[in-house]
Amino acid sequence: MLKMAAPMNTTTSTSFQKKTRGKVAQIPGARPSLQNGQLLVSTGVPSLDFLVGGGLAVGTVLLIEEDTYGSYAQLLLRYFLAEGVMTGHSLFVASADDKPQTILKNLPCPVEDDPVKKSAEAIKSNEGAMSAEDRMKIAWRYEHLPKHQSTPSTHRFGHFYDLSKSMPDDRLSNVACHCLHMTDESCVSSPPYRRLFQQMEKQILDGGFSLLQKQSSNRNILRLAVHSLGSPLWGEELSTTQHDRHQGAELCQFLHALRALIRNSLAVCVITMPTHLFTDVAVTRRLERLCDTAIELESFAGSEKEKNPVYKEYHGLFHIKQLPRLNSLTGHMPDTMDLAFKLKRKKLTIEKLHLPPELPETVSRTQEDPVPRAIAPSIGCGSLGGRSKLDF
Repeated sequence: MLKMAAPMNTTTSTSFQKKTRGKVAQIPGARPSLQNGQLLVSTGVPSLDFLVGGGLAVGTVLLIEEDTYGSYAQLLLRYFLAEGVMTGHSLFVASADDKPQTILKNLPCPVEDDPVKKSAEAIKSNEGAMSAEDRMKIAWRYEHLPKHQSTPSTHRFGHFYDLSKSMPDDRLSNVACHCLHMTDESCVSSPPYRRLFQQMEKQILDGGFSLLQKQSSNRNILRLAVHSLGSPLWGEELSTTQHDRHQGAELCQFLHALRALIRNSLAVCVITMPTHLFTDVAVTRRLERLCDTAIELESFAGSEKEKNPVYKEYHGLFHIKQLPRLNSLTGHMPDTMDLAFKLKRKKLTIEKLHLPPELPETVSRTQEDPVPRAIAPSIGCGSLGGRSKLDF
């Protein structure tokens, strides 16, 4: 007799497992990017956040090429530090020119009257004032369900600041801040860039910001700010091209090591550099490639463009040299590269460069000379100088 084959066991388990999305670290003042999922922090300037792809990615380096006098570059650096104070991030400030304590004392004051927060509080107070009879009657089985949040969240990425006021001292005392002045006696004994890198590495390791270490439950972000890196006050002369290349090699080594250190840590670094002092353009281009994001501020102060009526509404041009490309082959690209910045009484904004309309030549002549010119008397009957009584 033929034996029946045993039925196939359909209850055998497979090795397939559904891939779940990893949890994003919940850190105050940070949010994931909509493009690549990278954790972002604000620069303190909303218009700058929009241009670089929503904010600065954690683990990256931003290079700000200073203007001629360095005032606008330092202003962006103060915005970056002020945002760290408002979000509770740890700060590290290094400088060889101005004292880091002086930079921290001149941080802009945050704007307290937030319109988004005020509108949310007003709606909440109106809902609380409603009586039970005025509220909508719903089915008993839906009465105890959690209410859907109809109003937008009061948590906003980034803050607004008032440049006419300084940040109160009580806010600065609530955050951990480490200052490094390169002209101190303790920093003169060792090379400046090596000393700076050692201090940055120490802050990352001791503060628990390294991703190679065991992470604690209360994660935070370290903001590194370096003012006027590569200036003559850092111990190098830029008078000749040979010295320029020598310092460029040391700066390239420093940025290469710093970029590797920042990649494996919950830290973000902003560096201002007076690249207009370099005589070799190739050195500047190499330094830009060693940073994730590079921008240049071209101020109109002391130049011919300051008196040009075309740029009368702006204080300088904003050039984007390099944008980050993280976890993808392509990165964020703004709509236009023709950008300019203007400094108002209370804030700094970066806008699209709008040139005034170019009027036709006939219209400009009419506006300049509205009264018609007197026609000179002509000689002869067939003259073309104008119409006279002798013309026929």
